[in-house]
Amino acid sequence: MTVQFILAVILFILMTAVGGKKGARSFVALFLNFTVLILSIIIMNNPGANPVIVTLFASALISSITLFYISRWGTKTITAFLATIVTTCILLVFILLFTDQAMIQGFGEEEIEELAPYSLYVGVDFVKIGAAMILMSTIGAIIDLTIAISSPMQEIKYHNPDIDRLSLFASGMSIGRDILGTSANTLFFAFFGGYMGLLLWFKDLKYSLGEIVNSKVFSSEMIFIGSSAMGMALAIPITAALTAYFLDKKKEGRDRSF
Repeated sequence: MTVQFILAVILFILMTAVGGKKGARSFVALFLNFTVLILSIIIMNNPGANPVIVTLFASALISSITLFYISRWGTKTITAFLATIVTTCILLVFILLFTDQAMIQGFGEEEIEELAPYSLYVGVDFVKIGAAMILMSTIGAIIDLTIAISSPMQEIKYHNPDIDRLSLFASGMSIGRDILGTSANTLFFAFFGGYMGLLLWFKDLKYSLGEIVNSKVFSSEMIFIGSSAMGMALAIPITAALTAYFLDKKKEGRDRSF
């Protein structure tokens, strides 16, 4: 417990020193989002709760905290929030389809020994739990991408107020393309880094390549990565379009006022 507290204090000092007040708010937002996550898990455990609906509400709340609490209310945060919600709803359709067809719900053979002492009759739909897990692991990447596109687009509009909506959209798409490649690599190594021990275990068990690829744990991770990458790819045009529309409408409103 002492080590965790020391790390938390060091993180707070670094975030505050580098980010100032916004860094301090970011640190607080971490704990707020963690609280939302814990409450979501508790609610999902109720027999009548739908894990997917609970996750959608949790994702909206996490997006609100991350965007509006840290970066305050503004055009860039509003458009980033709307783009996050639209992207998440579209992505959810694909996630539910992939989860059901790939049958990755539940536990793999590699986890049976650890779970042997426990009852698996927990009274929840593991298809929906699997979809909720993928959605929750994707929301952070989508939020980062949407604000990373909407913020520079607002700066472009500020320094070049006469830019038209189509050119502004093209600028947003160009920014998004630059971000997409590095973000996809970040997701890939983050997911596989967390399962490095499992990959080494596969090697010790002398699994063939076919057995590894077809294992439930490996398949679920690949769907996690694929869904996250799809979410980011969808978020780019959605964010660019919404931001270009709102910034252009804002300019029209100022023009009419004169």
